[in-house]
Amino acid sequence: MENQMKTVCKDAPDVLDLDNSTLIGGGGVGDAYGEDAATEDQTFTPWTRVVASGLELLRDPRYNKGLAFCEEERARHYLQGLLPPVVMSQELQIQRILQNVRAYETDLERYVEVMDLQERNERLFYRVLIDHVEELLPIVYTPTVGEACQKYGNIFRRPHGLYISLKDRGHVLDCMRNWPEPNVQVIVVTDGERILGLGDLGLQGMGIPIGKLALYTALGGIRPSATLPVTIDVGTNNQDLLDNPFYIGLRQKRATGKEYDELLHEFMTACKQAYGEKVLVQFEDFANHNAFRLLAKYSTSHLVFNDDIQGTAAVALAGVLAALPLTGGTLADHKFLFVGAGEAGTGIAELIALEVSRQGNTSLDEARKAIYLVDSKGLVTKSRFDSLQEFKKPFAHDLKPNSELVAIIKEIKPTVLIGTTGKGGQFTQAVLEEISSYQEKPVVFALSNPTTQSECTAEQAYKYTKGKCIFASGSPFKPVTHEGKTYTIGQSNNCYIFPGMGLGCVISGAIRVHDDMFLAAAESLAQEIGEDHLEKRQLYPAFSEIRDISAHIGAAVAAKAYDLGLATKLPRPKDLLAYAKSCMYSPVYRPFRR
Repeated sequence: MENQMKTVCKDAPDVLDLDNSTLIGGGGVGDAYGEDAATEDQTFTPWTRVVASGLELLRDPRYNKGLAFCEEERARHYLQGLLPPVVMSQELQIQRILQNVRAYETDLERYVEVMDLQERNERLFYRVLIDHVEELLPIVYTPTVGEACQKYGNIFRRPHGLYISLKDRGHVLDCMRNWPEPNVQVIVVTDGERILGLGDLGLQGMGIPIGKLALYTALGGIRPSATLPVTIDVGTNNQDLLDNPFYIGLRQKRATGKEYDELLHEFMTACKQAYGEKVLVQFEDFANHNAFRLLAKYSTSHLVFNDDIQGTAAVALAGVLAALPLTGGTLADHKFLFVGAGEAGTGIAELIALEVSRQGNTSLDEARKAIYLVDSKGLVTKSRFDSLQEFKKPFAHDLKPNSELVAIIKEIKPTVLIGTTGKGGQFTQAVLEEISSYQEKPVVFALSNPTTQSECTAEQAYKYTKGKCIFASGSPFKPVTHEGKTYTIGQSNNCYIFPGMGLGCVISGAIRVHDDMFLAAAESLAQEIGEDHLEKRQLYPAFSEIRDISAHIGAAVAAKAYDLGLATKLPRPKDLLAYAKSCMYSPVYRPFRR
């Protein structure tokens, strides 16, 4: 097979030598079989263990085109009689899929239809998602994926990804080797304990890694075959799920302590054994008590990051940086109040402090003095220091205890208010009126999702601040018109960051993730906001632009990896942006080799 592939690819140019104008569709990183090489009209062979044909070809989502197989392909691959006679273009297939999706009454039904397409026709799924990302992103990911996880056992049809449970202890590497793709580059793993704002969903949290990796491909251009969703099943403390006959996970209370740590360590070790030093592992929706310590434990030995902590932080920092032309001054001129002090809140706070210290050439401790946290017990103060979790202690201030949010705002007078509580309605009329009473342009971020858990709606924010605020949310909101002026609501969605972060790590061959790489990602995203966005107080670009944005972020992340000496793919490409774009997967159908 190697000799055959050398013959096929012998005339292909080196990607480093490509002219930008020739980057039509792009080939994926690790494209061992030339399935997605430099041009979309180049033929290829649908390899499985043998050349796929007949029903086997139609049932393989990697190669299936449905009615788009041409007459010659049908003849050569034994498809005659297995398909209706019409030949349909991919564009017409997209129209048909969208018509079917739009006909459903609920978003959950739309989710099932779209994700079922992924299991039938992989390229069509990603083409639909890329071309209609603004419409389908809320279906494939938040907020609909939350409901899908809650009902995952009921809608489960076909296994997707790896399900590693306590029963697999001692055999995790065997589980990894059962996965059919040998060149995995990005893994998203969850233990299901803190799914969005919905709590412990156990094995049913698998919807999150599947959705995340679909976006790694659609938005970041990572090849589908290079992605692997994983759920670590250690049980669940959700009694409703344990009593549900359709629950598909272990029916036991959640394991903790040594038993939990040993399984996670075996998994992390198996990742490197199976896929090497440069496989990126993204921790997703782990509970606070595990998220921070696992990140600290493995960040020095593995290529890992936690999207809830670091990805959320980077996208929020980008929004604050984008707001500076409206508020005036620098980041160091602002005072920040976080309502919610879990993974997201403290992660954002720490990255903002890091950026302030870099911009102002001050110490990290000095930068933290302008950042305040409110948790479930009130303001984080030094009087509570001994009882605080470690990740909150750096932000404890020498102030009197206070649990009343309006009173805290009156005392501190923050210029930026960021909500990460996971509880709806925390930014009440009184809160919004108070923060707008002493400043002209308060920055208000209601970042919790799904929509029902948002600290306030966009309409409430503009109404109660009398149109003063600069608002962004974690969930999607329609444009708001206040006193004759229409504001476009920017969504502080991690989708802006993690696909580009993954792309940057892959194309540079990074061996570790550094905080400076997230700062580079945030700065790159903020630079995408221009005067036309600011006119509408829109702090994040439209999702329709996100694939190009991911390429820019990927290039910025890769550049930082090279600067830090963490990149292994040498020599460094002269034009990292062009290289990033050339490595992005294209879902356009490829003609089969004659």
